[in-house]
Amino acid sequence: MEHLVIIGNGIAGITTARNVRKMSDMKITVISAETEYFFSRTALMYIFMGHMKFEHTKPYEDWFWKKNKINLVYGKVVNVNTDSNLVCLQDGQCITYDKLVVATGSVSNKFGWPGQDLPGVQGLYSYQDLELLEENVKYTNHAVIIGGGLIGIELAEMLHTRGIIVTFVIRENLYWDNILPQEDAALVSRHILEHGIGLKSATNLKEILAGNNGRVCAITTDKGEKIECQFVGLTPGVSPNISLIKKTKIETNRGVLVNEYFETNIPNVYAAGDCVEIKATEEGERNRFEQLWYTGKMHGEVLAKTICGKRTKYERGIWFNSAKFLDLEYQTYGFVSNVKREGENNFYWVHNSGKHSINMVFKTDTRELVGINVFGIRMRQAVFENWIREKRTIEYILENLGEANFDPEFFKKYEEEIIAKFNEENPGSGLKLKTKKFNIKKFITKISV
Repeated sequence: MEHLVIIGNGIAGITTARNVRKMSDMKITVISAETEYFFSRTALMYIFMGHMKFEHTKPYEDWFWKKNKINLVYGKVVNVNTDSNLVCLQDGQCITYDKLVVATGSVSNKFGWPGQDLPGVQGLYSYQDLELLEENVKYTNHAVIIGGGLIGIELAEMLHTRGIIVTFVIRENLYWDNILPQEDAALVSRHILEHGIGLKSATNLKEILAGNNGRVCAITTDKGEKIECQFVGLTPGVSPNISLIKKTKIETNRGVLVNEYFETNIPNVYAAGDCVEIKATEEGERNRFEQLWYTGKMHGEVLAKTICGKRTKYERGIWFNSAKFLDLEYQTYGFVSNVKREGENNFYWVHNSGKHSINMVFKTDTRELVGINVFGIRMRQAVFENWIREKRTIEYILENLGEANFDPEFFKKYEEEIIAKFNEENPGSGLKLKTKKFNIKKFITKISV
């Protein structure tokens, strides 16, 4: 019987294991030193905020794994020998494999700042980070967070709920404007400030200082400013966790290098999730990283087919993501560049409250939608994916926008106001909102044909 060994019990590793089990009776072993059982990493913040307990973040009961013949090993892998097909653990145990999946996830970025390893300085990625944070906040009245992005805003919200003063230090002019267009970044920045969180923009960390007790006591910036604090959160993104793999014959660059089948340079060795760097297939393209929960899930689903003998190419489809900036919900579908690209134009609407907006990017010549950012209005992912796939024009989408609205009943609708703004900016367009509503049964039938 073939033995599949998976290093890492995050969403990519566990999805691979579950889907292989659905298609095969091969022996499966999953190894992790983070937690004994798989949990939802995106729920870490809610544990800290008291909305959930850790056991609530486990999608499956503990008996699920034994029942489905997935062997879980709680231990740290210290060596992988691809010549002899061995995975060796810190406790001296060595496990033989026939097929191996590397799904080691990410680690928080550090850029060699003086004092970055002081007590009271940390990132936020793993369960161990959450435990460390609980210890660190005991000493904290004022926290400084270095870097923006989605992890940074989560950490800020977590600390803010404990009554801790929070100051962001970001190198961008507006929050996350290296990803978001200026209008969207400005909206998010205003929202952060309105919640009483400090925001120092166009500023770089210079040094983290220690107090007499050896813990962090302040930071200094490249502007000569000193900010006293008892905690520093390092959230300038994450990098593939490949320290173990770099010591092997498995090819790496910034991540574990894989093709579109998640195959590495070593036969029967694969990689998936945050740790991978997918090699470009066409001239002019760059290798890509996909460090999101849903892409990790898709990696595992596709990889399981290849492992079970049905070699399957990974096709991500229409890009999407969703997140929350404090209590401001964000969705994106397709591709919205932070800087306007040649051959593209955009239509932007924002409600006078500053809490609801859409930013639609479309091709100048064909008018077809390229991507959309939405704040404060819930939209149906399936509808927008279909519209982008069908190359619908911005005019078509605006007239049918009510079909995509996913806000609960009695929530205020903004479609008519959005269309009025478009008509004002485009005299003669004369768009009118159609009252057609989303029919889930019809849509499921359509996409299943």
